[in-house]
Amino acid sequence: MARFLDELPLSLALIMALTLGLAPFTPEPHIWEKLKMLAAGDLRRGIDIFDLCLHGAPWLLLLAKLGRMGMRARRG
Repeated sequence: MARFLDELPLSLALIMALTLGLAPFTPEPHIWEKLKMLAAGDLRRGIDIFDLCLHGAPWLLLLAKLGRMGMRARRG
């Protein structure tokens, strides 16, 4: 996994997070809607959980890439 993160271009991870991670954009980003449902305790249906995973994965990948870049920068 570390090698995958090292070879993944940051720009690609960012584009994935901003497109798939936020789509559809209207009336509000899907990930935001699902996070609000999660906070309210309304995330119960399978499709809603799947949507949260689908739209959250690019953001988690971006965070992992940034974390890996930070760890590598500290090591020198």
